[in-house]
Amino acid sequence: MNNLSDVWSKRFVFYINELQKYLKYIFSGHIAIVIVFVIGAAGYTYSEWLNTAPKDFPAYLVVAFIVSILIALSTPVTLMKKADSVYFLPLETKLGEYLKHALTWTFFSSIIVPLAALVVSIPLLTRITGSTKGEILTFLGAILIWKYWSIQTEFQYRWASNGKDVWVDYFMRMILLFAGLYFLLSGNYLFLLAVIIIQVLYLIAWKKKKAEVPFPFDHFIEVEQARMMRFYRFANYFTDVPHIQGMTKRRRWLDMVYKLAPYEQKHTQFYLVLRTFIRTNDYFYLWVRLTTLAIGGAIFIPFPIVAIIFTSALSFATVIQLRQSLTSGDEFRMDLLFPINEGTRKKAVDKLIRIIQLKQAILVLIVIIVQADFNMELMLIPVVMLVISELTLRVSKI
Repeated sequence: MNNLSDVWSKRFVFYINELQKYLKYIFSGHIAIVIVFVIGAAGYTYSEWLNTAPKDFPAYLVVAFIVSILIALSTPVTLMKKADSVYFLPLETKLGEYLKHALTWTFFSSIIVPLAALVVSIPLLTRITGSTKGEILTFLGAILIWKYWSIQTEFQYRWASNGKDVWVDYFMRMILLFAGLYFLLSGNYLFLLAVIIIQVLYLIAWKKKKAEVPFPFDHFIEVEQARMMRFYRFANYFTDVPHIQGMTKRRRWLDMVYKLAPYEQKHTQFYLVLRTFIRTNDYFYLWVRLTTLAIGGAIFIPFPIVAIIFTSALSFATVIQLRQSLTSGDEFRMDLLFPINEGTRKKAVDKLIRIIQLKQAILVLIVIIVQADFNMELMLIPVVMLVISELTLRVSKI
């Protein structure tokens, strides 16, 4: 096929269909409820904080720092496959039209997060710093322009350096973006002009170096494969994804936990489920992440009712996802060879979830006791977490 635009079009259609196939499982009814709870709790907390925010709060610094990080995340989405390093070679002179489509999609797909950060920051900027509509629109235009610059710069750097020390480029771009955004918001236009000149020169320098080396097919193919694998691993929390296999780790330091399953035949399934949970990275780190978020919510959310809603939503998500993951799957297991009653595995999974949710609630309770000085309202958080976990286990039909 001599038209690389057609190649991109076909791959793009397949890519969108692949996203839709798994996103419908990710944003199912369960997760939709969690997202509503989390957004509502975060929005309420943010609104209440704005009413009491100090006038000397460094709004420019905070907004510039957060938005600069989001803009600097500009990994190219090329949709390249392993065979392209061979089949694209005869068409290397025409590769520009394919990459043009790739970078255009990268821009539109990655600009959403910085724009969301802008929307969230508008109340902060208008209330604390008194920013006008014109200044907000200027900020919006700057985000669009700098996002395009960031994507182009990272692409040129990856091409010129074959992907070596990408973190150096990311750090440089983040510093330049932070400086530019801060000087723009604070009205220091002379320094802003200096930053813009440096940004332009930085892009031109890598563009010239790129012209001296051939296109690094292997690097961009690895980047694309790693990007899709991250998506598949995330989707695998919600449904079985045939593209990946869960990675396991010994975790010798948790061997003592196996004592929870006595050496008896009736505890066989519980032992296997416990071992699966501890050694499977996807399951274990899912619980660690959600528990960490619950602890963070209990510490940093200043309003008890919002903290209760937030941590309850995380408990709900933990139970739903772990129960679905541990009970699903048609793969062959050694326990299928032994005369174990049907339904034993589901009971073992429920028992394990009750234990780990109790540990989750205890960890949150310890943090509350240390941080909140026995605030009785906050003491309700671990209790509600346990109640939500138990109700989810009893009501869920998984």
